[in-house]
Amino acid sequence: MIEVNLIPDVKQELIRTRRIQSAVITTTILVGLASIAIVALLAFWVFAVQAVRSNLADTQIKEGSKQLESIEDLSKVLTIQNQLTKITDLNTGKHIDSRTFGVLSVIIPTAPNDIQVSKFTVDSNESTITLEAQAYNGYSAVEIFKKTVEGAAIKYTDSNGDQQQVPLASDIVVSDASYGKDSSGVRVLRFNFSFNYTEELLSPSAKNVTTIITNNGNVTDSYLGVPNSIFVNRAADLKENN
Repeated sequence: MIEVNLIPDVKQELIRTRRIQSAVITTTILVGLASIAIVALLAFWVFAVQAVRSNLADTQIKEGSKQLESIEDLSKVLTIQNQLTKITDLNTGKHIDSRTFGVLSVIIPTAPNDIQVSKFTVDSNESTITLEAQAYNGYSAVEIFKKTVEGAAIKYTDSNGDQQQVPLASDIVVSDASYGKDSSGVRVLRFNFSFNYTEELLSPSAKNVTTIITNNGNVTDSYLGVPNSIFVNRAADLKENN
């Protein structure tokens, strides 16, 4: 069988070109339709599904808010709960100020050199104790009180269970001393007294804290009433050079 191709080469090339063109157009249309479908799905998700989810979330929030608002004294309950979470930290870091009353009962001398305290201030930020006081035995009582505080110490049990002892006070200052009359008309010496206390005094980590008077074993009135400044070590012998 003999076939005769009556279509010229140019015509055949044109047909192939049109076929390729048709394929490209068809593919482009399909890609475009797919893109439109994807955009439509995304738009549906954003404007429909997300909107529905947002409305549901808003509804749940409103319902939860109504339930909370229906609780009586809600603000007080929340405040108490917040404070409860901080109780442990507060207990760990708090100062035990009540120990200062035990200190007073020990450091105030006995009659006739006792003093009366009219104002007692504890500054835990500066670790200072300040007293406004008066003495009936004049400057002698104040000097004895100062020496008593200088000789005071605290004994305590540390976190390891060991017994420790440290001086109670430092930087002791007596100021604004002047004579006056008490409510009954008796002449008294008024004065201010302040000192820095050791941090172990009010620390919660220090257990079994007690205040003691040491004065190196000397607590007599004759020692307490004499200023320390008049006592010095004996001068050494002068050695002459030969």
